[in-house]
Amino acid sequence: MAKARKTKAAASTILRGDTSKPTNNMSSTTRKTEPDSKPSSKPSVTIPKEGFAPSRSKKTPKTPADEGLEFFESAVVQADVPIQVYELRLHPDGGPSKELSYIRLPPPCIPYVLRVSLEAGTAASKNGVFKTNFPIDGGEFGRFRFAERKIPTDFSKPIKVDLPISHAGAFVYWVEYDGDKPGKRVKGREGYFNIDPILRIKERSPIISQHLNPLSSKAHGGAIKDSFTNIPLDGLVVLTVVSKWMGKFDEWRPYLQEATERGYNMLHYTPLQQRGQSGSPYSIADQLAYDSALFPVGWKGSDDQQRDEMKKMLKIAKNEYGLLSLIDVVLNHTADNSAWLVDHPEAGYSPSNTPHLTPALELDTAMITFSASLASKGLPTKISSAADVDTLMSAFKEELRAHNFWQYYVLDVKHEKDAVVAALASVQTWDGAPVAGKTVAELAELIRSSGKLDESKKFHKRYGVTVDPKYAAGLVKATFAGLVKEPGALGDAWVRVVDVLNVNQYKEWEEDTRVALENIKNRITYTRLDEHGPKLWEITEQVPIVESYFTRIKAPKHDPSVHSVANNGWIWNADPLQNFALPPSKSYLRREVIAWGDCVKLRYGTGPKDNPWLWQYMTDYVCSLAGVFDGFRIDNCHSTPLHVGVALLDAARVVNPDLYVCAELFTGNEDTDTHFVSRLGINSLIREAYNAWDTKELSRLLYRHGLGKPIGSMDAACLTNREDLPPPTGKGPSRPCVVTPLQGSLPHALFFDLTHDNESPLHKRSAEDALSTGSLVTFSHCGIGSVKAFDDLYPKLLNLVQEERKYKAGSETGIGRVKHVLNHLHTEMVLEGYSEGHVHQENDYIVMHRVQQSKQKGYLLVAHTAFSKGSKDRGWIKPIRLRKTKAQFVLGASIEIPSYDIHDDPKFLTGLPSTLVDLLPVEPVEGTDGEGSYSEIIVPENFPPGSIMLFKTQMEGIDADLDTLCASGAEKAFGNLDLVDLNAILYRAEGEERDATGGEIGAYDVPGMGKLVYCGLEGWMHPLRHIMQHNDLGHPLCGHLRDGVWAMDYIHSRLIKQVDVLPNLAKPAAWFKERFDKIKGSTPPFLRPKYFAIVISEAYKAARSAAVEQCSSFVSSGHSFTQDLAMCSIQMYGLVKSASLDPAKPVPSLAAGLPHFTSGWARTWGRDVFISLRGLFLTTGNFEAAKKHILAFASTLKHGLIPNLLDSVRNPRYNSRDSPWWMLQNIQDYVSKAPDGLSLLSESVKRRFPKDESWVPWDDPRAYTHSSTIAEIIQEILQRHATGISFREYNAGPNLDMQMRDAGFNIDIHVDWSTGIIFGGSQYNCGTWMDKMGESERAGTKGVPGTPRDGAPIEITGLLKSTLRWLEELSTAGKFPFKGVEAEMDGKKRLVTYKEWGSLLQTSFENCYYVPLEPADDAKYHVNSSIINRRGIYKDVFGSGKGREWSDYQLRPNFPIAMTVAPELFDKDHALEALKLADKILRAPLGMKTLDPIDSQYRPHYDNSNDSDDGSIAKGLNYHQGPEWGWPLGYFLRAYMHFDLLVGSGKNDKNATLHHLHQALLPSRHHIQRDPWAGLPELTNKDGAYCHDSCNTQAWSASTMLDFLEDVHGMCSRS
Repeated sequence: MAKARKTKAAASTILRGDTSKPTNNMSSTTRKTEPDSKPSSKPSVTIPKEGFAPSRSKKTPKTPADEGLEFFESAVVQADVPIQVYELRLHPDGGPSKELSYIRLPPPCIPYVLRVSLEAGTAASKNGVFKTNFPIDGGEFGRFRFAERKIPTDFSKPIKVDLPISHAGAFVYWVEYDGDKPGKRVKGREGYFNIDPILRIKERSPIISQHLNPLSSKAHGGAIKDSFTNIPLDGLVVLTVVSKWMGKFDEWRPYLQEATERGYNMLHYTPLQQRGQSGSPYSIADQLAYDSALFPVGWKGSDDQQRDEMKKMLKIAKNEYGLLSLIDVVLNHTADNSAWLVDHPEAGYSPSNTPHLTPALELDTAMITFSASLASKGLPTKISSAADVDTLMSAFKEELRAHNFWQYYVLDVKHEKDAVVAALASVQTWDGAPVAGKTVAELAELIRSSGKLDESKKFHKRYGVTVDPKYAAGLVKATFAGLVKEPGALGDAWVRVVDVLNVNQYKEWEEDTRVALENIKNRITYTRLDEHGPKLWEITEQVPIVESYFTRIKAPKHDPSVHSVANNGWIWNADPLQNFALPPSKSYLRREVIAWGDCVKLRYGTGPKDNPWLWQYMTDYVCSLAGVFDGFRIDNCHSTPLHVGVALLDAARVVNPDLYVCAELFTGNEDTDTHFVSRLGINSLIREAYNAWDTKELSRLLYRHGLGKPIGSMDAACLTNREDLPPPTGKGPSRPCVVTPLQGSLPHALFFDLTHDNESPLHKRSAEDALSTGSLVTFSHCGIGSVKAFDDLYPKLLNLVQEERKYKAGSETGIGRVKHVLNHLHTEMVLEGYSEGHVHQENDYIVMHRVQQSKQKGYLLVAHTAFSKGSKDRGWIKPIRLRKTKAQFVLGASIEIPSYDIHDDPKFLTGLPSTLVDLLPVEPVEGTDGEGSYSEIIVPENFPPGSIMLFKTQMEGIDADLDTLCASGAEKAFGNLDLVDLNAILYRAEGEERDATGGEIGAYDVPGMGKLVYCGLEGWMHPLRHIMQHNDLGHPLCGHLRDGVWAMDYIHSRLIKQVDVLPNLAKPAAWFKERFDKIKGSTPPFLRPKYFAIVISEAYKAARSAAVEQCSSFVSSGHSFTQDLAMCSIQMYGLVKSASLDPAKPVPSLAAGLPHFTSGWARTWGRDVFISLRGLFLTTGNFEAAKKHILAFASTLKHGLIPNLLDSVRNPRYNSRDSPWWMLQNIQDYVSKAPDGLSLLSESVKRRFPKDESWVPWDDPRAYTHSSTIAEIIQEILQRHATGISFREYNAGPNLDMQMRDAGFNIDIHVDWSTGIIFGGSQYNCGTWMDKMGESERAGTKGVPGTPRDGAPIEITGLLKSTLRWLEELSTAGKFPFKGVEAEMDGKKRLVTYKEWGSLLQTSFENCYYVPLEPADDAKYHVNSSIINRRGIYKDVFGSGKGREWSDYQLRPNFPIAMTVAPELFDKDHALEALKLADKILRAPLGMKTLDPIDSQYRPHYDNSNDSDDGSIAKGLNYHQGPEWGWPLGYFLRAYMHFDLLVGSGKNDKNATLHHLHQALLPSRHHIQRDPWAGLPELTNKDGAYCHDSCNTQAWSASTMLDFLEDVHGMCSRS
């Protein structure tokens, strides 16, 4: 009894949500080693209270949750297997995706971890808290008791919260975090995780001998052993039995023996409680007492004694027969003669507690009275024709007229008038809408639309509908002002309004009456005339024309309103989440309920406070059952109020933490099914094979519920990762673990061939089909079930109420002998890991193959379905060919049924006479063809419908260690690759590959899918990620791999052919070859996709790991977005022959973007390189590549400029004014970031051109004849600008640029020494990054720059200031050999120091560039008020050319660049306001709009192929006039962070700034993860729309994002 008391206390605790000390000491160890140990007496459980209770604070005796914590805090044992970690990735808003909103987790036989992961910096990490009612801190579970885990506020590293999981149940979680407004907390979407219970059954001996002979029970096939084993839910084999047909307990053993011999391991019992007067097991009279029919006649045991006897019986079933127990639990109704209803009528729905049922009861009573009076009225009492039905209905319709049901719908005209007249004196003013002059119809509509028609008491009584008299009085006074002094007249006016209101009320009454009469008529027709109806005969008061909707409780003092309680039932297509006994439902009044006359619907209310006695009583009921049975089947689950089911199952799980719960749902909607499953913790949904209407639909059901994973599935092999698990509690050792990403779950199926309340095979298809369908169900990888009636071939559905005969045990007829083999085999296959399957349907045949993946052995079932009666034809199916697989016959059977005639045995339930016929063994034909060896199963000629054959299969020739081989060795093979090698391994667009291989190799083309975007592993991984995640073996790539080995040959050959240039590729090539040769030589075609995926994914992981390990700690310790961006540095940096940093030999170079800038002169651009260099090379730690690019471009310095187009240093072109300043900024960044970076300044480079700057070929003797240090290069750039630059491009003309006009080749740059600002350019060229030159002759824009930006672009001014500041610091410290530049100022040449030049800029900048917010301030700034388009911004250019002055005032995304590199130039407040404008106006999903949308030139859609007459867009002239470019976004984010931390919201809370900016990263995060190019695009069209002329991945787009993230990382590290 001690254990029972503890169980009682624990249940009380959970139902209260109490935080006081529970006393349950049931341990997980106990659950695992003593599966039949249960409390010995009925627990009495307290009712749950509403509200939330905090997480427990007191330590309790050990619970399963406590033991889970102890496990993780204990020492690691050497033999311990790696811990399983299931990773749940949440959306940035803290909620799960729809797919992940419900997840099902396995039984925690060994504790494991649920890992919740979030992307760093997302909204949900803003003071985020993860909450769950799983007791992760130990102690008892409480539905409203929540434990918390603070989500780390980390912007640079992955966010992970590890939850120790140690016991079964249904749990909820969500994330709570700070909202956008101060003090506001946001609750994210809830998610649910259900953990399967640990079920233990007796082990059994094998069912098939080593010689492949099925073993009979006498030969100990499937014999019960002494030891127990854990059984997964997929291994359950359930048999439904109706206990009343089994007799008393002392008669049960033969049935238990038969069940266990037939391979069942769980018995599903219909309700065993005391039945009501109808005799139906589902109409329970006493929920706390067992059916007296189970005990000896005259036995008078107490409820507790009955319970003990039941426990003894079930213990025998479990220990001697290996049968678990599953009981039907009925929660939503009770028998109409339940004795306790007399004392507790409030437990049902009556007019007293549910007043809107009043007219429904009156209608029901009228129906009964009418039925009793038929004879006296000369009406037919026996229905024999449709005319009889019409006669009755006509009479009943007249009967109803006398009841005046319309009075329940309408307003009482007289009462309304009197009430309004009485209220007139107290109503002085009208404060509603103007109503003077409105018609009464308009007034009625106003009343309805404003909700003033009070229908809250509609149906409670007659004339329950009303309008507030004061409102009505005010309304008529305001409307009929002329009648104010005539109360009677106003009353009459109100009557006219009421009359209009009543029109719709009468219509509603008429419609409800019509529907009610139609439903009554239809029900009479069904019950008394229809062929498939019950064909009731005489109509009496006891058997009225239709079923009564109400039970009249026989109470001493009967009050109809109290003691008339609604019967339960069901409604066609009803919403299962709505209670049809409550308003606004009118189902009882409209007679829409198909009522169960022997069942009273239970009224739980919204919670225990509404009906405390009922809640306590039903809680005692479920807890009593939970203490006895292993599982519950929730009867009529979809009609059980959800909150009721949740609370009662919570209580039951306290008593039995490993309670198995299944249910049959009839919601008709998968989302609704999942809603019930996730909240209630339903472990399995009952599905039924006999719901299929043909063979194709049956195969669909088998695939949907029973496939498991497809043969050759790859998710487990490819998506898991091994790593070390830190202790989830913060205490204890780290442990090795395997991380598996969760993909979401479907509700688990308990797949019955036939359920106990559905028609027999003979009725629905044919009796022969029982053998084929029953066999197919056993091959399903899920829980399965059947009924004895199915196995024994009962000819019809038995009536649970009326049938009194008993089962007959040991029947020789039916399909029991086959079930004996296949049911046992089902459990064996589950326990031994036959988790992969294949379903093939062809005509009337279905073939199912179950395979154990590790050993590639399996069983194959061939079934000939029999959906139609009478046929004996073999039908048609092609020979079943199994590649590289041996097949051996195990058994075959057909069934012969001589007659469908039903001969009922008066004492026993018997099936159709039948004989199972053993088929002769079928020897598979073995052969060989071009694809290798095979076995072929040919169906014999004698294989009539219903027949089945079973074969054992074994794949041959496959290396037992192939999985291990494919998944091993990659780290060693790829570990020594440098970053250039990894570019070839991982990436290479087609243009790069063809260039590198002399045109020999391009991107691989997959039939039906198209070309891969990369030749390397990333190209394969994009389709494979989808295939692996979803096991999509029907994907075109999988089909291609099955068709041949060309893909494997390609991967190896492209590497081996490049070993001469990249010798490190030899090891990976050899690694691939070894594995691909094994795959090609040993696996059948259908397994090639799996092993190909393993090899590619392992190689990819190793190569990516090798890349990340060579990066900086910022990258290697960073989150996935940082690492994805860092991989772009490898994506863009590679070796191609036609684009080099050295004209004499191929040297790796940086591509501007892919696929358009892969090779030749178009690959490497000076501006692009130096916008990209900081992010792609310096933040990632690739200082060597950075230095090589700096030196290469420095060597080409000419005219004080570096080339925009490098063209392998052979034919550089000097037409960009900004490129040298980007290079100087990168030299500055290199010096500050690289180890010994300062030494770069003294590095000497040979100059590509002579000192006189004459153009010479690269191999001319005059080339490379003098050298300069980088410091001298820097000084030369500044000095040339200070002196002024003026030259004409070499080779000017069409050969250099066929689009440009002649004047555009003239380059002029000078410094205005009054401001220190550099000016340059003209209306004919475009020397900054916005460099689109017009190309359309048709539109007249050829040679017209789209954005010349002549004058002083703001970013150049900022870059200049940054350089001057840096050089001044170096010079002052004696680290730079120059002090300034020689310049002519005020007519004199003199030294202008860097500091002086910088001071000029500092003094003039705001005056020249800022556009004041207020016009009154214009005089303080250099502005033309008449052409200002938007205020509070910084000019994009200062000093645009004549006629283009307006372009100074265009809002573009260039000013944040200057803010980032030279923030000191800006007034802090002005800067932040301008940035906020840009945030609102320019920021786009993947970049920044290049022009203000209110600008007249804004054209956001770029299409370079457009050659229309519209000059603004022809040939893409609008390239920078609104399309959204990626790279400026990084500079915007950096600038915003800087100034917001100084003077904005971040001044007091830096996290506020960081969270805001990280929201802007979300589209880029998602894009880089999902796009096949694995990068960020050059540009997009409006609102992030795809632009087909854009590079799909651009170097600078990824680079500037890395710049921002590194800034964040540095700030977080410092703080």
